[in-house]
Amino acid sequence: MTCDLRIVAARIRPFVERRVAAADVDDLLQEVLVRVHREFDTIADDERFARWLHRVAANAIADHHRRSARRDRKHGAAATEPQANPREADDTATTFASFVTYAVDNLPTPYREALHLTELDGLSMAEAAAREGVSVSGMKSRVQRGRRMLRELFEACCEIALDSRGRIVEYTPRGGR
Repeated sequence: MTCDLRIVAARIRPFVERRVAAADVDDLLQEVLVRVHREFDTIADDERFARWLHRVAANAIADHHRRSARRDRKHGAAATEPQANPREADDTATTFASFVTYAVDNLPTPYREALHLTELDGLSMAEAAAREGVSVSGMKSRVQRGRRMLRELFEACCEIALDSRGRIVEYTPRGGR
């Protein structure tokens, strides 16, 4: 198996763009490509590559958000202050989104696969259904149930504040969990 980093970059860019600020996309994409280049020999087959690539990208994004949070704390930014402008709200949503991949990985198999294919890999319902060998309505049901499970998980662990468009503007971990 060979690795053309231009193809990898084109494939993973939309995933990264949805999860970090526009100013950070190129830097984070470069970090992902360095990790891919360094660890590429650990993947034996093409079938596992897509999942591995998304895991590498998700880990790089999580690292990026942790560094940003430490930098904000170091400079006196209060992480629990309500977000005033839409840009800050987007950053809060992006930070929260970095934990979604981890949560998806802990769902039961059919829901995990459905959400990975549709939400993380960006496939349409029809493409995901064909890949999994189920009907489109069956895939839609799996995605819907998976989303409900995720929502229940997040509501159990965090207080989540949404704006009028349904975007996350603030989240606070619940005590004792």
